Parts: sequence; C-alpha cells; structure tokens
Amino acid sequence: MYMHYYGMNEGWFTNVPFWAGPLLGLMALAALWSLVWKGLALWHSARNAQPWWFVAILLINTFGILEIVYLFGFAKLRFDQLFTKGPHHKHTHHEH
Repeated sequence: MYMHYYGMNEGWFTNVPFWAGPLLGLMALAALWSLVWKGLALWHSARNAQPWWFVAILLINTFGILEIVYLFGFAKLRFDQLFTKGPHHKHTHHEH
C-alpha cells in the first residue's frame, strides 16, 4: 500500500510506502535528540578544558549515550546545571 506525499517539489515524495512518513519523523526526532545531547556535552567539555572528551564526543556518534555518560558520570552535573552559564566545575589546577 502506498500513500502520496506532497513536498516542496511536486512528486518528490510520490509512491513511498505508507510507513516511510512515520519513519522519517522518528529519524528526525532521533537526530534532534542526539544533537541536543552532543551540543551540551561539547559545550561543557570545552568549558572544563577537557580536549580529549571534546574530540571523542565530536567524533563518536552514540545517539546521546556517550554524551549523557560524560555529562552525568564524568562532569558530575545535575540536570538543573545543564543549561547554566556560570562555572559549576571546580578546576584542579593550582595557581603559582
């Protein structure tokens, strides 16, 4: 069974299976989910001067799993700290 979808260009979504529309929506939600977590983890790893975490998070795609592990496991953030601008991480380097 096929449905007819109209996009910006007439005929672009012609003759696609009935399940393709919901699948595209699910893929878009998964991409958005991953983008939000990746952005948060990259932002916090850069703020915490952790270049190895930054590179790993940038290059490895895990649908948010690695990012969530970093944010809550290694950066030790609480959910309410994810969107704050102020410092939340105590740096361990010493001033001379």
